[in-house]
Amino acid sequence: MRYDLAVVGGGPAGLAAAVTAARAGCRVALLDSAPRLGGQYWRHQDDSGHGHRSWDTFSALRASLLSWQVEYRPGAAVWFVESDPDGFTLQQEGGPPVTAARVVIATGAYDRSLPFPGWELPGVVTPGAAQALLKGSGVAVGSRVVVAGAGPFLLPVAAGLLSAGVQVAGVYEAGAPLRYARRPGALAAGKLAEAAGYAATLARHRVPYRTRHAVVAAYGSGAVASVAVARLDRRGRPVEGSRRPVECDAVAVGYGFTPQLELPLALGCATQLDVDGSLVLTVDIAGRTTVPGVYAAGEVTGVGGAELALVEGRLIGAVAAIAAGRPAPMPEPELDRLLAARSAHRRFAALMHRVHAPPAGWLSWLADETLLCRCEEVPVSAVRAAVTSLGATDARAVKGLCRPGMGWCQGRVCGYPTAALTADLSGRALSAADLVTFARRPIAHPVQLGELAAPE
Repeated sequence: MRYDLAVVGGGPAGLAAAVTAARAGCRVALLDSAPRLGGQYWRHQDDSGHGHRSWDTFSALRASLLSWQVEYRPGAAVWFVESDPDGFTLQQEGGPPVTAARVVIATGAYDRSLPFPGWELPGVVTPGAAQALLKGSGVAVGSRVVVAGAGPFLLPVAAGLLSAGVQVAGVYEAGAPLRYARRPGALAAGKLAEAAGYAATLARHRVPYRTRHAVVAAYGSGAVASVAVARLDRRGRPVEGSRRPVECDAVAVGYGFTPQLELPLALGCATQLDVDGSLVLTVDIAGRTTVPGVYAAGEVTGVGGAELALVEGRLIGAVAAIAAGRPAPMPEPELDRLLAARSAHRRFAALMHRVHAPPAGWLSWLADETLLCRCEEVPVSAVRAAVTSLGATDARAVKGLCRPGMGWCQGRVCGYPTAALTADLSGRALSAADLVTFARRPIAHPVQLGELAAPE
């Protein structure tokens, strides 16, 4: 069966796009690598909705998905996509290829990590990993946990750990949230109420919350036992004499998110740097990428949260349906309202990225022996030598000379820091081309050789 639209990703953006297009009469396939709908935002063990925001929204979308007979395929990781004369062919793990006239990319994002001495110790995880374990399996990452990095996401992670009975030793935000006060018009009442709720939870449990602070080292024998927390100056460098130890058996550290772009890059979609320095897809106001027939919604167009993803998903679902010759699934005033909401959410996202940007001086935390690529055990000194002694001038050359990004994660973890360090050593600003080096992967998802050898 050939579909009018194939949607990749079952999170807020993908769900909204699939349901909206199906309502307009499109034949829609929704392919998701997870065993359950919801993406990272609505990752869940059961249907109680406990610990989730906007659960009613998810329940309504899921019910609509079934009522409009969308072809939903769980556990269907799309590992390759290619264009053909009539549309696109998507290769999925464990199933036959899916063909569709149009594709919506809604693959979301994963945590962005910045290295520091000791980050290779067991017990050092990302906030997203800590939350995924808790939401998906009911497993706490530790009994005494430090939550650190930058971004509003740190707050729900800390609150979730507290609700599970975990002792949170502190929340350390590298940014300066008071900068939100400079743009009060960009803050919706809902955002303020949400932040106030998390703040009250931290206060009730007497959890220290420190801004302009960062974890700059981790220590332990066999596993993390403590971290060094330092106050940062306005350049993002640790203030001399401000380091202090904090005991913990786990630390969740992350600095925003990195969009998953393997599939659109395989199709040749253009990219650009977002406000937060991450690589995102270039799209127009209707969510169309630079490749005809390929649309994008949610975090792949710039990280902005679940509410923005839902709005973009509905818009892209409507646009794709109209392009397929179906009637508009909503009246024009509703489309105008969604466009206005998208603009408002995007303004907030831009402000959020400026407030919680990675500290400008994070490279000063690194020692020569600090591992930059944990998979291949490439230290910072090897990258410095590749640039200063071997003449490498870009991330691709560095990758070829000393192997960062060639291990198990394929650059998903070490790609951004390697590209940033290379650019800094070369005396220039980080560019989109630097990040594409590590984001482009011919096979988007680990797949068995038998899948590649199958006749079809």
